Amino acid sequence: MVRILLALLLLWAGFCAPASAGQRPPVILISIDGFRSDYLDRGVTPVLSRLAADGARGAMRPSFPSKTFPNHYTLVTGLRPDRHGIVENTFEDPEIPGVTFRMANRDAVRDRRWWDQGEPIWVTAERAGLPTAPIFWPGSEAAVRGVRPTHWRAFDMTRPHADRVDLLLALLDLPAAQRPAFLTLYFDSVDTAGHHHGPQSAEVNAAIGDVDSAIGRLLEGLRARKLPANLVVVADHGMAEVAPDRRIVVGDLVTPDLGRALSVGAFLSFYPAKGREIEAEQALLRPHAHMACWRRSEIPARFHYGRNPRVAPIFCLPETGWSITRRPEDKVEGGAHGFDPYSPEMEAIFIAHGPGIRAGVVLPTFDNVSVHPLLGRLLGVPAPAGDGRPEDTAQALR
Repeated sequence: MVRILLALLLLWAGFCAPASAGQRPPVILISIDGFRSDYLDRGVTPVLSRLAADGARGAMRPSFPSKTFPNHYTLVTGLRPDRHGIVENTFEDPEIPGVTFRMANRDAVRDRRWWDQGEPIWVTAERAGLPTAPIFWPGSEAAVRGVRPTHWRAFDMTRPHADRVDLLLALLDLPAAQRPAFLTLYFDSVDTAGHHHGPQSAEVNAAIGDVDSAIGRLLEGLRARKLPANLVVVADHGMAEVAPDRRIVVGDLVTPDLGRALSVGAFLSFYPAKGREIEAEQALLRPHAHMACWRRSEIPARFHYGRNPRVAPIFCLPETGWSITRRPEDKVEGGAHGFDPYSPEMEAIFIAHGPGIRAGVVLPTFDNVSVHPLLGRLLGVPAPAGDGRPEDTAQALR
């Protein structure tokens, strides 16, 4: 199987010549949720490793907090979560009372009000007249700023990898005038295995191999269609090992009458009860072993977080590898993310390959906000200015 995949990659390299004037190869943004940067060095990714060798690679620092929805939206807007408004996987907005945004809240996920603080690259492309297909990407199910992508699907975690690849290839079979210029592909199995079994587990390696094979299927499909494409492979964050004996219990810090712990795990977002703000601050803002807590307005500047009113009034961050649980008996899984983005365990994969990408480039570690200007350059659209630095990825471009 490995020989077949490597042969396909050699064929792929042969037909990836620059498109003729006026025609740009499609840009395919591939997210492997929870794919830590160093997973690429485990020897279980023949396809991805060859793409990295024949293209550009680097380690990406996620934005804070290093969670799924915030970082997926950062990758396509070039804005940090504090600016694009998806400040966590679970949060509230004083302008949308009575509703909690959650990944599983389908009504909220499809409500543009949660997403309108940022402009994803597919909205920019659609306004420029380019059809897009951000399949399974956070934000794609809403009419962000009044614009819907030409093609989109409601997220279905049960859909097999092969089906996801085949859906993308079917979109590329459309007539040239209708063919999407920008497409996305999303895999969640590596993240799931990391949570359940920990980043060093055999289950994670197996999930990595499965995704690698799925990307090989994509390359085979592109080769069969003689269709060059620019691939940008990313992850939203890495994964850190956690254990039950490294936990901080909310109930040991504050009593339930002092407020609500909305999110726990790799951090705590806390909403004091009305009239109990001072007591809640006294309980949480004091020094703690293995954890620091701040008022929203006092979160350290290096996190670029705390100006958006959607951020919780009190935010606590444990040391990487420690978990915050509501009760001492709550389960702690094998892996988690959401920690300090400067922790090596949170670094995410970045690979770019295709006719618009130089070969053999290794980029210094960069912040993931800089993927957005790269996408704009590859698409040939004027991406709105954001928090990213075009020079971070400029070396990767032909």
